[in-house]
Amino acid sequence: MAETAAMPASHPERASAADWIAVAAGSLGALMATLDISITNSALPQIQGEIGATGTEGTWISTGYLMSEIVIIPLAAWLTRVFGLRKFLLGAAVLFILFSMMCGLSHTLTAMIIGRIGQGLTGGAMIPTGQTIIRSRLPMSQLPIGMTLFGLIVLLGPLLGPVLGGWLTENISWSWCFFINLPVCIGLIALLLLGLPPDHPQWDALKQADWLGIAGLSAGLSSLTVVLEEGQRERWFESNMIVWLSLLSLAGMVLIAISQFTAKRPVMRLSLLRNPRYASVILIVLVVGAVFYSVIYLIPQFLGLIAGYNAEQSGWVMLVSGVPAFLMMPMLPRLLGKVDFRIMVITGLMCFVVSCMLDIHLTAQSVGHDFFWSQLIRGAGQMLVFMPLNQASMAAVTREEAGDAAGVYNMARNLGGSIGLAVIGTVIDRRNTFHVATIRESLTANSVLGQDRLAANAAGWFARTGDMAYAKMRALGQLAAQIQQQAMVITFSEVFYVLGIALLCCIPLALLLKTPSYGAPAAAGH
Repeated sequence: MAETAAMPASHPERASAADWIAVAAGSLGALMATLDISITNSALPQIQGEIGATGTEGTWISTGYLMSEIVIIPLAAWLTRVFGLRKFLLGAAVLFILFSMMCGLSHTLTAMIIGRIGQGLTGGAMIPTGQTIIRSRLPMSQLPIGMTLFGLIVLLGPLLGPVLGGWLTENISWSWCFFINLPVCIGLIALLLLGLPPDHPQWDALKQADWLGIAGLSAGLSSLTVVLEEGQRERWFESNMIVWLSLLSLAGMVLIAISQFTAKRPVMRLSLLRNPRYASVILIVLVVGAVFYSVIYLIPQFLGLIAGYNAEQSGWVMLVSGVPAFLMMPMLPRLLGKVDFRIMVITGLMCFVVSCMLDIHLTAQSVGHDFFWSQLIRGAGQMLVFMPLNQASMAAVTREEAGDAAGVYNMARNLGGSIGLAVIGTVIDRRNTFHVATIRESLTANSVLGQDRLAANAAGWFARTGDMAYAKMRALGQLAAQIQQQAMVITFSEVFYVLGIALLCCIPLALLLKTPSYGAPAAAGH
């Protein structure tokens, strides 16, 4: 398989206005899709109360979106060939509006989950297609600008979601977390009509479709996502649901593997991974995706459980990591055209590692500003890692393979996120239990510090209530809460340490990356 793409001789050296409008449309669609992953997190308690769902049932509002999104991402390239890029994206945008309205008007859990699954299917299709538009419409000399814009949007979407969702919920209504998609989608539709030329569907692609691979992909990836998202809450294989879904996921993976040998054009082209440069990108983005989504989960959890922040306040802390993205955006296209990708990615990974190590010294008194420097360094690391990886994934394949490559790339990033969240969820649960038990064992009846703390707390409560029995009970409760808090702080510090080590392990893979030649003539290979 060729590692590089040959540029058609007829492709212009400079993109036209229509090309840039198409790029803007693809980027806006990707922003909407990534934003909707996290925008409901802030509003989840209010949504659950409105539709009468329990906390466990409410998790399906997020899981439904993720399971459908991860299925549609690798299918997007095939669907684009069937319907044509313009018709496919216009249809996805219209359906996304309808499903968003359904979510905003929902009064039952069933309607909400159906709407979220629909949002995931239609919104998820816009992520790889946006990347494909940039790769196919821009000449190599302008590819860094387009990919920087796209990468910035994909990074900022999950960061903006909690802040925007929290503000809308507090000041207007949780329904506006979904209604806000209406004006955005109308703008997207206008850009698509202006920027993309009319195209014709290829219905023959339906007859020649890899239906075995489509069935395996749909069953395997959706089941795997549910297992990863719900496994910890269901106590993993103690749950019959998790056992059956794991078996279904395994069966789906077997069907995908078989389709690689039986289908004329597999719906998921795993043969792209034979290219070591592309494979190294996928492995790095899998791990970095796991760390990226884990950090987005960990910091708000710490601020909520330890510092008492609400979702909107935590969201503002998270936005600090977006500041380097805006500061670096003007210079990144130039860096991407001149600096070796291996140097950029390794530097970015080291920034990520340093930011994780800064967060291993947390205490029960840590608040939002204690994350300031780690967030800034992490934000710089994200840009230096994701921007070159975005372009390296596209530069490693031909133009004809760009759609399939974008699907596998984005699927790997999202799958890495699900795996990362599942792993750290299990680690947090088990390590927290261990630390609680360890601290309790040290606070025996012979512990002078423990007895002094109990006596001081009891005296304080007795002064307020005049009831010594009640005062002792409250003092014991306070001590138990403090033990839980300290155990949680230790656990979070350990998780940040593990994430840093995982990133260090990616550095050797970065040596396999290849920097594309952006200054090559249009007809030359790159």
